[in-house]
Amino acid sequence: MKKTKYTRSLFKLHSWLGLVTGIFLILLGLSGSILVFKTELDQFANRNLLHVSPTGPHVPKDALMHCYETITNRYPNLDGIAWLNPEAGPGDAYDFRIYFNDARLMTYDLALISFNPYTNAILREGPASQFMPSFIEWLFQFHFSFQLGIPGAALTAIFGITMLLSVLTGAIVYRKMIWRVLSFQISINRKNWRTISSDLHRIVGVWSLVFNAIIFFTGFWMNLFAFEPKTWEKEILSARLNKTMTVSADQMLRAAKNALPDLDPTYVYLPTQPERKFEVRGYGQGQWKLWGALNSVRIDQYTGELVKVSTLADKSVGERIEATFHPLHVGSFGGLPVRIFYVLIGLTPGVLSVTGFLLWWRRTGKFSKGPISNARQPA
Repeated sequence: MKKTKYTRSLFKLHSWLGLVTGIFLILLGLSGSILVFKTELDQFANRNLLHVSPTGPHVPKDALMHCYETITNRYPNLDGIAWLNPEAGPGDAYDFRIYFNDARLMTYDLALISFNPYTNAILREGPASQFMPSFIEWLFQFHFSFQLGIPGAALTAIFGITMLLSVLTGAIVYRKMIWRVLSFQISINRKNWRTISSDLHRIVGVWSLVFNAIIFFTGFWMNLFAFEPKTWEKEILSARLNKTMTVSADQMLRAAKNALPDLDPTYVYLPTQPERKFEVRGYGQGQWKLWGALNSVRIDQYTGELVKVSTLADKSVGERIEATFHPLHVGSFGGLPVRIFYVLIGLTPGVLSVTGFLLWWRRTGKFSKGPISNARQPA
């Protein structure tokens, strides 16, 4: 009897967690599926803007520094700048993320600006809170903050942990079904909408159990910064006037590559405040991307002196495990099959939300004209 009461209590908790988070499961799952191919979709949607015609055999020597100077002149109060595609080819625009601060909690201050590196012409520009310059950039910000700033980032973290609890309680409630589903002993009974929703909920839930638990937990973990008091305190203070770099960004990028010859850069941080340093991050050649871009080189932007070289081998076990959270969350550690799989996994929260709602509606009698005593109950 105790076990039955325990299971029923967990089932109620599982149902309410699903009902409360259902719409957010759908929104976060769908947006996450789209963002698996974030770069490719952005390039496709803006292909006329982001493809440039080379005007010479090489990008101008100080192209990166010219972009930096243009940005800092246009935005005199910045928290920093990130070059998002240092792997850009000769026909690609240079994309930069701008970190600014308007002293408002309900906006997470990001902007996007892209340049033709041969002419320094601005190809697109605007805040990530608007569909332009990129719907994909808007969707990216919506996915991690619902376009609600730091409170929104905290909210997505909370929903991440409630979704994880929903998955775990579901695993316990339906624990006797797990092996039957994995061994294909349960198929979808197409007798009516009730049997379809019931079997689909169990089958999709079991097959996506581990991956959804990973995605929900890593999403929660990556947004933990939104619970730090210093994050909220900083957000209500306007960014200070820029103190720009005095050493060429292009020169420091070359120095970083010389300091770590097997570095494959994926991100370059261009500081606008003295407490931050010029930094190049990326993968080591041949490194499995599951371990994240833990290799980095930091350089003093005012003297050009090397500050720190860090590689994957230097990191602790805890740091290495944490570095896997972002690749595990977005599916960037594998090739096309892995990314397609992540797109499908991103659709499962929506399926579970809809079928779970239908099951709840059936049990409350709102959709049922007759008795429901013959319906399958959780184990």
